[in-house]
Order: sequence, then C-alpha cells, then structure tokens
Amino acid sequence: MTMATLGYGAQERAVYAQDPGRSRGRLHPEPDSPTRTPFQRDRDRIIHSTAFRRLKHKTQVFVYHEGDHFRTRLTHTIEVSQIARSLARALRLDEDLAECLALAHDLGHTPFGHEGEDVMHECMAPFGGFDHNAQSLRVVTALEHRYAEFDGLNLAWETLEGLVKHNGPLVDATGAPLGKFRDSELPFAIRTYAQKQDLLLGTWPSAEAQAAAIADDIAYDAHDLDDGLRARLFKVEDIAEVPFLAGILEEVDSRYPGLEEQRRIHEIVRRQITRMVEDVIREGMRRLEALKPQGADDIRAAGQCVVGFSAAMADAERQVKKFLFARMYRHPDVLAVRKLVARIVRELFGHYMQQPEDMPREWAQGMERLSGADRARRVCDFIAGMTDRYAIEEHRRLFDDTPELG
Repeated sequence: MTMATLGYGAQERAVYAQDPGRSRGRLHPEPDSPTRTPFQRDRDRIIHSTAFRRLKHKTQVFVYHEGDHFRTRLTHTIEVSQIARSLARALRLDEDLAECLALAHDLGHTPFGHEGEDVMHECMAPFGGFDHNAQSLRVVTALEHRYAEFDGLNLAWETLEGLVKHNGPLVDATGAPLGKFRDSELPFAIRTYAQKQDLLLGTWPSAEAQAAAIADDIAYDAHDLDDGLRARLFKVEDIAEVPFLAGILEEVDSRYPGLEEQRRIHEIVRRQITRMVEDVIREGMRRLEALKPQGADDIRAAGQCVVGFSAAMADAERQVKKFLFARMYRHPDVLAVRKLVARIVRELFGHYMQQPEDMPREWAQGMERLSGADRARRVCDFIAGMTDRYAIEEHRRLFDDTPELG
C-alpha cells in the first residue's frame, strides 16, 4: 500500500469531517475572527493559556529533575499533536480541531504524573473523586482567568465535546454513566457544565477527537518505551518479550548490525510509531468506507469508534502496555519515587484543608465560608494546577521533612 493509498497529502476535508464553518458556537457568543477558523482560534487560546505553559514542568513517569531528555507533559502533548495532525490529514479530517484537542487533552493533569492523579483521587474520594479529563474541562471553562468577559477560554462546542469525551461516550441512552463512572456518577466538572451546555455525552465525539485520542495512546506507548530504555529500567533485548516489538527489534538489528545504543533505540521507537499510525489510517479508512457517513453527526451517531486500531494492532498495543506496566511503572526505582511524591500531594491537601490561609491570596480568599466538598474542590483545583517543582517548593515551605526525590 502506497503513501497515496494511505491518504497522505490529502488536503480537502471529507464530508464527515467537522466543518469549522458550521460550528455550534461558544457558550458566550463572540464575533467571528476574520483570519482564523473557530478551531484555529481555540488552538491559539490553549497554547497561550497558563495551564499549557505549566505542562513544561509536569512529568509523565519521572520527576522533573531526573533528566532533560525524559518526557514531560508538554513534550508528550507536542508529540500527540503531531500524530493527531498526521492522522487527520490522511483521513481528510479538520487538522486544526484534531491538533487543538491534542494540545488540550492533558491540561487537567496533576503534578507528578500518574501518582499525583491517583493520590488526588484518593483525597477527593469523599467529595466525588478526581478525573483528569474532567479537570481539563474545568480548566478551560472555569479556572483560566484571562478574559474580561468570561472565565475559562470560551472554546467552541466541538472542542469541549472532544475534550470531555476523550475516551468515548460518558452516558448511555438512559443517561446512566458508562465506563469507569458506571458505579458512581459523572465527575463534578462534567455534571455542572452539562447544565450550561449540552455536549451530547451519550454519543461518540467527532472523528477529529477520536484521532487525538488514539494519537495519545500511540505517543504514550512509544515515548514510555523510549524513556524506559534510556533510563535503563529494562534492556533493549527485554522488549523481545512482546511479539510486536520483537519483530521491530529483529528488523533493526538485521538492517543495522552493531548499531550504537542510542540510534538503535530511536530506530525501534520510530518504527513502532509508524506501524501504529499506518494501522490506524488503514483501519480508519476501512471503518469509514463501511459506515459511509454523510456528515460529522453521522460519526457521532455511529455507535462505535471509527478511528482506532485494527484488532491485531489493538492486541499488540495491549501487550506493549502490559510490558511497560510490569517493567517500567512497577519498577522498584519508579515505585520508590512514586511513594515519596504521593506523600507530598497527600500532605499538601491535608494542610490546605485545615489551613487554607497558607494558599496564595487569590486561592485563600473566601475559603473561611467554604466547607466540605466546596472547600475540597478549591484545594484540589489549586494542587492540580501545580507543577512538580512548585509542589515540592510548597511542601518545603510548609513542612520540615520534604523528601529528597533525587
């Protein structure tokens, strides 16, 4: 199959792509821009937001000072954006919307990667828990204070829809929560925003949103493998445990015998990304051809994802994640650091709940009138917005025994 067959270079949007000229608008009406589409405008607002800049000092797996070459939330976001645009271009979608959603998808993440989110969920359990996708929605609809006429970024309906439905529909036809919310309720941020604007929580999002979501998985798998190898948490030869990766390793070693380690790792990772991207394009084209959608709303009503892995690649991707979970996320060195950063987040939350006056003035103002869930949510918003470095500095300011993470 040639590059042309896969759709590379296609410029004209397909009939099922999201048309920026037919956006459902913004919660707070604004005049159209004479130079940018609604999605280009959203992309620019996200890039200029405070939350986006903070991604530079929020980590994925490693804490911020462990090395300049390991991924941060910002570098991950840029990689997701690049893959999302490639997928959108090949599938003739709106590239700007796909890019916009990729750039925004991690804005709600806490400091300290996965562990920070887990501890925040634990701290917020009595108050409805914590979910980073819901927090991303909260950031762009409430917590960014930049514009004179509204809180948040006042993004287009299609951007908010794709952001909140990053993993697919949130409720069934009766309105009952799905997936990880099946036995509880939708997060506070989603429930409260749904009272202002209907984001069609029971449908799939646009194909552009689906492209951004699968791009997130592709980037995650590739860069975690890259970071794990460079951190020497496992050896290149260990990845042969995964048949998909074993084939790539054999191809690289056969073509470039004796290749130095750094180049060897890069050749493996770049092939992993390419194979996953090309698989999504082929499978996406197959699903779209079978569905024959005549508009973006046909994608929403399809009842299934239209931009995803083939069955074979989905199985391979699960095996990659299983390998990374065992060899990287559960590695003793990573677990040791996770335990320390968990303590930092947990103790900050407890302290601010008891002594909110120790938060910056703009956060502490009015806290004496808040209790229970309202107080906890204010504290949660403050901590979730912290960078790794700021969280450590705050803990050091408030406690005498801040753990050394290096």
